[in-house]
Amino acid sequence: MIMGRIIRIGTRESQLAIWQSTQVKQLLAGNGFDSELVTIKSEGDIDLVTPLYEIGVQGIFTRSLDAALLNDRIDIAVHSMKDVPVQLAEGIQQAAVLKRGSYKDIFVPHPDLNNQQRVSIVSRISERPGQPQEVVIATSSIRRIAQWLNRYPVDKTENLRGNVNSRLCKLKESAWHGAIFAAAGLERLGLRPENSIELDWMLPAPAQGAIMVVCRDDDQFSLDACKNFDDTDTALCTKIERDFLKGLLGGCSTPISALAQIKKDKVHFNGNMLSPDGKEKTETSFLVDRAQAAELGKTAAEKILDEGGKAVAEKIRHAK
Repeated sequence: MIMGRIIRIGTRESQLAIWQSTQVKQLLAGNGFDSELVTIKSEGDIDLVTPLYEIGVQGIFTRSLDAALLNDRIDIAVHSMKDVPVQLAEGIQQAAVLKRGSYKDIFVPHPDLNNQQRVSIVSRISERPGQPQEVVIATSSIRRIAQWLNRYPVDKTENLRGNVNSRLCKLKESAWHGAIFAAAGLERLGLRPENSIELDWMLPAPAQGAIMVVCRDDDQFSLDACKNFDDTDTALCTKIERDFLKGLLGGCSTPISALAQIKKDKVHFNGNMLSPDGKEKTETSFLVDRAQAAELGKTAAEKILDEGGKAVAEKIRHAK
């Protein structure tokens, strides 16, 4: 190990958060740095009833870790990047972004659906036939709700909060037809059901599937340690997505979605913004050279606003 202090890794207490932080611990060890995990309880883990969009979700999973970092209780903090506000707290900087996992949302059917029900729902989700039947789906994400209702306006949505394990349990105990999860979380814990369905038509939250590590502005030791495993492709794509979010409204509790992907030195970008009820939608897409992609998120946001997005943005603001 490199001579120096032990890097204290701040993490939430959930199984997924511990998994993510353990990955960082292993990456640090692989580069010769010793570290230890320090668990911190977040506001988002304490209140598991109120829908996220009603409790000011921006920063709810990061504030406690930010405070611990600024108070020198920890040296770095590990976050699901989609939960991190686009404007980092003063005194905190991005130290690394890990290679991205799956960015997709998936639909997990209720485990007790009979075969006929399951086949009907799978067909409906996969092919979008105009079946009038009402389906009840659960999620706490206003982004997922808006995209789902835009596609299936007769459906009903229910609030579903908690960590991955508790949400799967709540689904089993419910009368819902299914629930929407981030594929990355279930896959990282080995909990993705075999009958889950990838929602290829649903654009993800900006930076979904990515893990961010942050440290204090004045902590060069931790910054240098983390830069060893910073994934430049993921860092660029998530910057574009978060710039798009920032250019529109800046919060992560809004029905704004974005995905940037690098293919053969080209950046493919798709983004959209919907009204909370899913009735209005504005979207955009770009294909640019990687070398010209630094301001792509900002450019895409400006295009959305110029082409009808301002009216949708106003509806989002008034819905809060």
